[in-house]
Amino acid sequence: MSFEDIKAELALLMIQMENQPEDLHQLYEKVHEKLAELKAFGMPLPEDLIELEEKLQASFDQGERFESG
Repeated sequence: MSFEDIKAELALLMIQMENQPEDLHQLYEKVHEKLAELKAFGMPLPEDLIELEEKLQASFDQGERFESG
């Protein structure tokens, strides 16, 4: 999968997060997976997505609902 394909998938995931906030855990899993793909290919990791992943993980660890925006 090319870098551009991965970036496009990440953009779609962000749209999904805005449109379907009840599926944030699934979104977290997808973001985590895509970041892992980028890392495996030696590509740069977008800082904003790293921060999103960390915030989602922290909210899940605390049993809280993540509020987007």
